[in-house]
Amino acid sequence: MRFMRIVFMGTPDFAVPCLDRLVSDGHEVVGVFTQPDKPKGRGNKMTMPPVKEKALEYGIEVFQPRSMRDGEALEILKRLNPELVVVTAFGKILPAEILNEPKYGCINIHASLLPRYRGAAPIQWSVINGESETGVTSMQMDVGLDTGDMLISESVPISQEDTAETVHDRLSVLGGEVLSKTVDALIKGELQPKKQDDSASNYAPVLTKELSPIDFTQSAQSIHNKIRGLYPWPSASTVINDKRLKIHSARVAEDTTEKPGTVVSVGDRLTVSCGDGKCIEFLTVQAEGKKAMSAQDYMRGNRIEKGTVLS
Repeated sequence: MRFMRIVFMGTPDFAVPCLDRLVSDGHEVVGVFTQPDKPKGRGNKMTMPPVKEKALEYGIEVFQPRSMRDGEALEILKRLNPELVVVTAFGKILPAEILNEPKYGCINIHASLLPRYRGAAPIQWSVINGESETGVTSMQMDVGLDTGDMLISESVPISQEDTAETVHDRLSVLGGEVLSKTVDALIKGELQPKKQDDSASNYAPVLTKELSPIDFTQSAQSIHNKIRGLYPWPSASTVINDKRLKIHSARVAEDTTEKPGTVVSVGDRLTVSCGDGKCIEFLTVQAEGKKAMSAQDYMRGNRIEKGTVLS
C-alpha cells in the first residue's frame, strides 16, 4: 500500500480518532490545522483543542490561524505540500484556493448520512428529530456547506436510550474507520463519487441555549427525543417553583387526561403530562447550582405539588 502525504484539519474530541487512524495507517501527516486555544473553566485557563494535544503527542507541527482567508493558511499549505487535506469538525470554512491546492483536494468526514443533516450539529438534530439511524459520510469538499460529492458512507442505529453524547462517541470511532477506507480507495483509484440530492437535505444549525425550554404541548416522544438530543449541552429544561431545572434523562410514561405541563405524580416518580395524552417521566435532573441527581433525590429536597403546571 502506498502512503500519502496529508495535512489534517480538526478541532474537538470527535476529530481525534481520524487523526489517530491516519497515523496508525502509516500516512505522513505533515501538519495539523486546528482552532486557537481558548479560555476554559472558572479560572479561564487557556486550553488546547483536543486535536492539538494529540498532534503534539505525535510530534506533528500544529498551526492555529485565526482566518483561512487572509493568505497565511494558504502559504503554510503550499510549504507543507500535501497530496491530500483531511477535514473533520474543523470549525472553519475553507476558501476555494485552499480546497484546490492539494493534488487530491480536500476530503471531509461528516457525522451524518448525507445529504441528510448538513451543518454544524448533525448528531444532535438526528436525535432530536427521532431518526432511527445515522452514520458517517466521507465527502469530496467543494465551496458549499457540506454539498460535495459523497464518497463512502456507513450507518449505525439510534436507540431510544441513545443521547447525542453516546451517538457522538460511536460516530467518532466510525469516522476513523470511514476515513481509512476512503484514503485506501483513493490510493487504489477505486473511489466512485456520487452527487448529493439537494432536495433530500436538512440543515442542522448550531445548538443554542434558546433551544432548552420544553414545550409540553408536544408529544411525549418528541420531548423525550429533545431531552436525549440536547444532552449533555445545552440540556432540555423546565421551570419548577420559579427555578430552572435541567432534564438529563427521561422516558415516555403512562397515559393521562391532564392538560399539557401538569405534574401528574410526585414522590417515587416525577411525571408530567404532554400534548398527546401521555406523560414524560423525568429520571435524571439538575437544579441550578447543583450536581445532576435522580428525580427522586431532587424531590426529597424540593416540595412539588401534584397538579402544578410547568412552563
